Amino acid sequence: MAISVKLPVFEGPLDLLLHLIDKNKIDIYDIPIVEITDQYMEYIRQMQEEDLDVMSEFMVMAATLLDIKCKMLLPKEVNEEGEEEDPRAELVQQLLEYKMYKNLSYELRDRMEDADKVLYKDPSLPGEVLSYREPADPKELLKDITLEKLHSIYKSVLRRREDKMDPIRSKFGRIEQEEVNLPEKMDYVEEYARTHKKFSFRQLLEKQCSRTQIVVTFLAILELMKTGKIVIHQEHLFDDIEIESLE
Repeated sequence: MAISVKLPVFEGPLDLLLHLIDKNKIDIYDIPIVEITDQYMEYIRQMQEEDLDVMSEFMVMAATLLDIKCKMLLPKEVNEEGEEEDPRAELVQQLLEYKMYKNLSYELRDRMEDADKVLYKDPSLPGEVLSYREPADPKELLKDITLEKLHSIYKSVLRRREDKMDPIRSKFGRIEQEEVNLPEKMDYVEEYARTHKKFSFRQLLEKQCSRTQIVVTFLAILELMKTGKIVIHQEHLFDDIEIESLE
């Protein structure tokens, strides 16, 4: 009776070779290529030829085995290091890799079967239990605190507060309505640019004492740019704006 192409044991040519090696108790690093080739060819002669895709895989391996068999009969080639090359080396590497992946597939299959036996239950604790927190003991929290540590913590809090303080807005006093004249502010900025030649936008704003003054100063800079009396530069986004007088 003919053997089915898709065998339950041999899923491909490498699987068949591993079976023959295990069956004959052969060292995978020293394969008797003549004996294995004869057994392999005997097997594929019994295969059906209906599925050419599967059959072609086995035929390619058969051709590889015959090629290795021929090379084994010839004098061995020598590589650049002066060592003799084994024609079976590449086939041995393929078999080792296939064997490794095959063992891993068995491991994954076992884990999948074990996972089917695992059951999980959603937590069903009452909300009062989940929200419960053990009350903190002040004595336990403060047992290692000294006056020196408290002083250090206090200074670090002050430093963080100072770091968050804006050097410009921190100078603002009470919000009062004031008269700000754009032409006068333009004269002021123009005179400041003439005397300082090159300065930063932040440096100019530090001289202002209110939000209104800052807004009008910004408008004055835009007007002076339009008239070509100053030019501004900014190398990168969010960098400080540099102002330079052209007069």
